[in-house]
Amino acid sequence: MDREQLSTMPKPRAIVSWSGGKDCCLALHRSADRFDIVGLITTMIEDGSRSRSHGLRLSLLNKQAESMGLQLFTETTTWESYEEAFARLLIRSKALDASHVIFGDIYPDAHKQWAEAQCGKQGMVAVEPLWSEASESAGREFLAVGGSAVIVTVREEKLDASFLGRRYSAELIEQFLSMGIDPCGERGEFHTFVKSSPRFSGEIAIHSQGIHRESGCAALDLSLA
Repeated sequence: MDREQLSTMPKPRAIVSWSGGKDCCLALHRSADRFDIVGLITTMIEDGSRSRSHGLRLSLLNKQAESMGLQLFTETTTWESYEEAFARLLIRSKALDASHVIFGDIYPDAHKQWAEAQCGKQGMVAVEPLWSEASESAGREFLAVGGSAVIVTVREEKLDASFLGRRYSAELIEQFLSMGIDPCGERGEFHTFVKSSPRFSGEIAIHSQGIHRESGCAALDLSLA
């Protein structure tokens, strides 16, 4: 098979395990040339109003998906029933002929092993574009390709609430390094919300309705502006 024939072959279809943050966004960006990305999957809290992982409103996640021209699949769940909900998301994704699932994990090993196991049960393949890279490099690449994100959640034993709402930047990466904070928050120090990326049709306007606290974390209550 020659190069021209290879270039006309259809790409395998993939969906993205989507938190709304910078890491899954960078993973999507890196994977766009290898896969036909057809949708996003996100688990939600029991009433369906916010994401289970980052506490983001459904309206924000829908806006991100709309900005990329992608379908968003959601399932409500408790932490105890998380695997069952995730399996339902994978089954629904297969209706779009998706065979691969893209994740934004960098470490630890347990995350990758979990992703591979859950996808394997459904006959799908887990893809980890950022796996085992230096967090600093991944963070800087997100910025270099044109990504824009803000800090929306902090674990207060690591970072105080003054970091909420700050734009993720090269300067902030340097500050985190000096503080002993993982530059991508891979130890749970912080979460982000992506406002724009190369695949977004435009920047998402947001505003905060205040700060709420739960389980040692402080989070902005974001909504669309």
